[in-house]
Amino acid sequence: MAVWQLRAKQAMSDKYIPTPSQTIGPFFGFALPFAGGGQAVDPSDPGALRIEGQLLDAEGAPVSDGLLELWQGDQFARCATDAEGAFHAVVRKPAPLPGPGGRTQAPHLNVTVFARGLLRYLATRLYFPDEEAANSSDPVLERIQPERRQTLIAHEDRGLLRFDVRLGGDGETVFFQL
Repeated sequence: MAVWQLRAKQAMSDKYIPTPSQTIGPFFGFALPFAGGGQAVDPSDPGALRIEGQLLDAEGAPVSDGLLELWQGDQFARCATDAEGAFHAVVRKPAPLPGPGGRTQAPHLNVTVFARGLLRYLATRLYFPDEEAANSSDPVLERIQPERRQTLIAHEDRGLLRFDVRLGGDGETVFFQL
């Protein structure tokens, strides 16, 4: 019998039962993050914006082994979450983009979320709080129930932007089916 089979047999005899998150992870912090991955632009760049937030589960508990990617155009940031579910990135606000029907989309970042227990990544967006006019006419935001739109808009917090991602429960972030 191989060593891994003996260890598996021993674990089962000790009444070890994997939780749902253990059946497919966590593994995001092992190979996916890279040095400087949270910095899509140099922090000293005049247009640099620091974004901080937490990845939270349906009960509001931090997800300590998640990974978020923030991207748009030529910028890409990959942020692992820490023990408190916190992540941070340095980006610049992208320009408005063409949208469906020739309409203009408000400046936004695409956000991809990887976390334990998810068999497939989640996709959402981060909109900027100082773009009220553009946000109010954004063709994607218009399709979301008004009371849920705020889950996609970061808010100013002492010189940085705050954007929490809730995987479920009260205040669940709006996610998009791609």
